[in-house]
Amino acid sequence: MAERTYLQWPFFADAHRRLHGDFEAWRDAHLRPEDDHDPGAACRSYVEQLGQAGWLKYTVPRAWGGVHAALDVRSICLMRETLGYASGLAEFAFAMQGLGSGPVSLFGSDALKARYLPAVAAGTHIAAFAISEADAGSDLAAMQTTARRDGAAIVISGTKTWISNAGIAAHYVVFCRWPEGGEKSFVAVMVDAETPGLTVGPMIDVIAPHPLGTLTFSDCRVPAEQIVGEPGKGLRVALGTLDVFRTTVGAAALGFARRALDEAVRHVRHRTAFGKPLADFQMTQASIADMATAIDASALLVYRSAWARDQGSARVTREAAMAKLVATESAQQVIDRAVQLLGARGVVSGEPVERLYREIRALRIYEGTSEIQKIVIAGQVLGD
Repeated sequence: MAERTYLQWPFFADAHRRLHGDFEAWRDAHLRPEDDHDPGAACRSYVEQLGQAGWLKYTVPRAWGGVHAALDVRSICLMRETLGYASGLAEFAFAMQGLGSGPVSLFGSDALKARYLPAVAAGTHIAAFAISEADAGSDLAAMQTTARRDGAAIVISGTKTWISNAGIAAHYVVFCRWPEGGEKSFVAVMVDAETPGLTVGPMIDVIAPHPLGTLTFSDCRVPAEQIVGEPGKGLRVALGTLDVFRTTVGAAALGFARRALDEAVRHVRHRTAFGKPLADFQMTQASIADMATAIDASALLVYRSAWARDQGSARVTREAAMAKLVATESAQQVIDRAVQLLGARGVVSGEPVERLYREIRALRIYEGTSEIQKIVIAGQVLGD
């Protein structure tokens, strides 16, 4: 297994290094592989395992059952990378507990935090983040789902799609237009899964199975106290949450890429051609060098962004976008090289690199496509 030498970089405290060692040891000894033919059941099991072992405490602040006073992005990155190395679905289950409760952790009232976060940390409630629509992905201003006041209630109407954890989540953070605040006004609302007027389905099959589906809101009524943050400031809640968790997507890609490199190195050391190991050929060595370099470059950007956020930077929009862009694009290239080095073995269903080849593709799309990250970075550089 390739050494994570970058753990010695000054981005990390000793507590992060201990976390890495303890979590990796637990993963190898206790994480039970689940059948991804039923991704919903698998994710429920992974959340339960992670919650019972105490690892989900890293997804919420200390006052509400967590480990750190505030979300520690380096810890979340290390854990996503460690899980991503072994199981894309387990990594997804862990990540969604953070993303699905992140708006409450970062912007919610104490009442909302007390109601939702302890159950997220314990793994008894599965969380979800509902922002995408059929015609509104990265273009959040195109959102059509609407919320309005009706006395002491908020009434939501519209449809969300591409929603991770649809059908298994206990609650959803739903982002809506807020007409009473004006044309550019939005709101984030916590909606429990059993709320009348909320319908889940149809589910969506993707190349790397995970629970993904559509939510329909038909005059769905929730108490006004379920608003996350300030009414009309929903985009601030969304973008502030993504500012934290976008970096961790890069960390997941880093875990995928490291696994692909390890699989490739094992193969080229033992597979012979023309009387010698593949590792003895200069073209193979060039590929391995490119893969290793891409991984370390990605790690630098990922953990720089995480470190900056943990040091108190109010926004790390530029750093997070760079980390996600480079880490996900590089991981795609590293995994593709691994498939090529494994030859026919690389495309056999069930082989680790074949699974990684399917799993990495979505990371270049969700939480902002690579093209959107470039627009964000350019906007930051140009001062837009």
